[in-house]
Amino acid sequence: MKQRENIKHIVVEEGANPSSDYFVRPFLSGAGADIVRCSFAQLPSADLLDGAIVTFVRYVPRKWRQLIERHQGVIQQLNFFMDDDLFSWPAFARMPLRYQWKLLRLSWRHQAWLRAMGAKLLVSTPYLQQRYAEWQPQLLAPQVPAGLLPLLGREDVENSDSAPITVFYHGSASHGADLNWLRPVIEKALAADKRLVFEVIGNNSVNRLFKGLPRAHVIHPMKWGSYQALLQRPGRTIGLAPLLDSPFNRARSHTKFLDITLAGAVGIFARGPVYGEVVRDGENGLLLPMDQAAWVEGILRLASDAPLRNQLLCGARACL
Repeated sequence: MKQRENIKHIVVEEGANPSSDYFVRPFLSGAGADIVRCSFAQLPSADLLDGAIVTFVRYVPRKWRQLIERHQGVIQQLNFFMDDDLFSWPAFARMPLRYQWKLLRLSWRHQAWLRAMGAKLLVSTPYLQQRYAEWQPQLLAPQVPAGLLPLLGREDVENSDSAPITVFYHGSASHGADLNWLRPVIEKALAADKRLVFEVIGNNSVNRLFKGLPRAHVIHPMKWGSYQALLQRPGRTIGLAPLLDSPFNRARSHTKFLDITLAGAVGIFARGPVYGEVVRDGENGLLLPMDQAAWVEGILRLASDAPLRNQLLCGARACL
């Protein structure tokens, strides 16, 4: 029988990504695992699969599915990790068409196959744990990647009264509705305080959405490694994490709390179960209802109160 320390944990991922780094790798490292990371195109030898635990992160590529079927008898355990509701068509039916097709092709269509293979489900939130209770899923809590831990101890230079204050929202293509909701909030905040600068990540549609607003900067989407480098550059002050109530958003985890804190900023978060489990209003961030006037007021309040920002940032770092 193989010893625990000799068990190989193969993580199958599209590429370096926050799902692996915030959830899967800390979970496996905590168990003392010998982790081998493989992309969709990196197929290991049969020897490496012998006695291994294989974890698919969000997606099941075709060649890997075929590989698992050929070597099912020697693999110790098969896992599938999800941090969105990838098995529910209604949950992502309103997402961009390209994103819908990706989820259908690489996630949704593999449910029956994963069951047939006896796969264990790993999930990121209590919502997903309850929704897929028949799978008896294991809940993984997000943790700061080891390489980013030094960011929690850095000293950020506080803004002077006249220095620009960067407000930012770093979302993906799946956050289109949240971005549309946020647009008038940003417009009013920028008009009310000329020190404010807004930074958002997005494609051409996001650029069109915020076109015409003064001091609004759209950054092109980037890979996870580049985003980690972005977080390490100081200068961001207020991070935003709106979250409209929708089937897809209900399955979200609170990783934006980690992103914002690692950036050296204080966050404004949507009130509700996603952020309510980690954010304590007035202690480690602001927890506000999805009311646009309240968010404008929250941004302006933080922009005008440096001691409060420092207090909330210290509280957020202590959580991590």
